[in-house]
Parts: sequence; structure tokens; C-alpha cells
Amino acid sequence: MEPGERNIASTWPVTEGDLAQVQAFNRKLARLPRFRIRNRITPLLIQTLLRAGQIGGPDVLRKHELSAERKLVGGGGLQVPVRIIRPKGPAKGIVLDIHGGGWVIGNAQMNDDLNVGIVNACDVIVVSVDYRLAVTTPVQGLMQDCLCAARWLLSEQSGEFADLPVVLVGESAGGHLAAATLLALKQTPALLHRVRGALLYYGVYDLTGTPSVRAAGPDTLVLHGPGMADALRLLTPQLDDLQRQQAPLSPLYGDFTDMPPALMFVGELDPLQDDTLLLAERWTKSSDVEVHWVPASPHGFIHFPTRVADSVLAYSWDWINARVEGGGG
Repeated sequence: MEPGERNIASTWPVTEGDLAQVQAFNRKLARLPRFRIRNRITPLLIQTLLRAGQIGGPDVLRKHELSAERKLVGGGGLQVPVRIIRPKGPAKGIVLDIHGGGWVIGNAQMNDDLNVGIVNACDVIVVSVDYRLAVTTPVQGLMQDCLCAARWLLSEQSGEFADLPVVLVGESAGGHLAAATLLALKQTPALLHRVRGALLYYGVYDLTGTPSVRAAGPDTLVLHGPGMADALRLLTPQLDDLQRQQAPLSPLYGDFTDMPPALMFVGELDPLQDDTLLLAERWTKSSDVEVHWVPASPHGFIHFPTRVADSVLAYSWDWINARVEGGGG
């Protein structure tokens, strides 16, 4: 789909050299297996390997002379672990980070590289939610974890988090959980008002599959396109499609009145591109939304060693700075 079909999206500027670099990296990605959710065993194996690779401590934090605090937060019988990284000097704001991983793999520590960049570029505290995973918990439980962490952070009336502006950041499945969290916060407008912005990278906003998901072919990168719609339904096996399309489970069908400003990115080769473009169309009816369609880029591209990824991250950091320094407008 060309971005012109969705007038809300602008094409991210790339030079011929940058485009060639992305395409060369894509050829390497094409040799790798595509990520897909088919059972519980594979995600558990990947999660075990991820944790084994993290043994020995967060080297990226030591390199930047930073440290992380793990803390249990929440209330009402639910305790959720969060990972807190603080800047060296006074904090100007807070980023509430929700990691990706298809709901079935990942943890807060795996985002250290990205979050250190945010801390250093924006002088903010990053609070990353270590939510439960869908291999053992229904996806609604993951949503509950993220909402619990958000309410704890936004309701604090004293201490280091009080009165600091908050930006919510979510990537992939984390984008879904971030959008669902914001919709759930509409029940407490005073807390929602503290959120100055939402930065969403290629999220999943319809658990029945948007048109680009249902039409995804075998040449999709990183994600296994043909199996995506069925994989999404595996998250909620007890529901039918009509029930899956209820917000906030599928944020695309929510009411975005009074939402904070948003910045969204999605790649040209991402089967989820309609999720971002359709969500932006709904969101922009009541708030400022900036959405960028990134040429030749697959799902997960901000993690890849390309100049395009670097430029998107630098722009994202500038946007976070504008939100925490100048308010939500």
C-alpha cells in the first residue's frame, strides 16, 4: 500500500544511499525464519535463550554509567514488576515503556539499548513494564499488568514521579498494550491528563487482523505474514471475532476522544501497516497525530543497524523532548 492511499501518513525521507542500505539488510533478514506464534513451546524456548543471554548483567547500562532498579508496583492485590532507569542529572519527565515480543516473549531488560538512548537524549526516567506473557496468562492479564503499572505511576502524589510529565512508548505488541492502557485510563481522566504523548511503533490494534494482515504474503520480513491472522486469534481462543473487536482488546475500535498527541511509525514491508494507518485516522479526529510510513522497512526496523532507524529514533527523541518540555500540544 502506498502512503498516498492514507492521506494522514507522510513518507519518511530517505536518500538513495539509505534506501540501498535498508534493502541490503533486508536481504539478510530474508534468509532467517519469520516469527510466528503456533504453540507455547517455541516462545518458552526463545524466552529461555533471551534470559540466558542477559545473565551477567546489563552491560549497556554500565557502559553509560547508568543502573536499573527493579521494583514491584501496583495495588488491589496485583503487583507488577517494573524496571527503572534514571538519568545522571535531574529528570525532566518520565517515559513509560511497554516492550514488544508478540505478547509471548520478551522482558523489560531487552529494551535497555533503546531506553538508554531515551534517557541520555531526553533526560527522563524510563519505567519499563515487565508484564506477564501470554504463554501462561490470557492477553487480558497482560493488559491488566500494564494498566496497573500506569495507574501506579500516574497517581503518585509525592516522590520523584510526582508532577513530572509522562510519555507512553510502545512497540509492536507493546504498541497494542500501550493503546489499550490509554483507552482504559479514560475511566480516570485526571490520570489520563498527565500523559503528554504516545509514541507507537508498528503496533497491533485489531486482533482479528486488518486488511494488510489478512493479505500478507510469504515474502513478509520478520513476521510470518500468511499465519498472522490465525496467530492473533490464538491469543483469545475463547472469543469469536466480534468479541475480539471490542475495545480495549482491539484498540482500533475504541473511543479516542481526549487522547494525548501521538507519534506513530510503520514500515512499508510490515504486514501490520494498516493497523497504524487506521488507528491514526481514528485518533486524529480528536487529537494531534503525526504518522510516518517508512520506505522498504520491515517490522521491528528501529532495532536494525541502518541510518533510517537512527534517523527515526533521533526524531522520536526530539518529539519526546518537546512533549516533556512544552506540554502536550
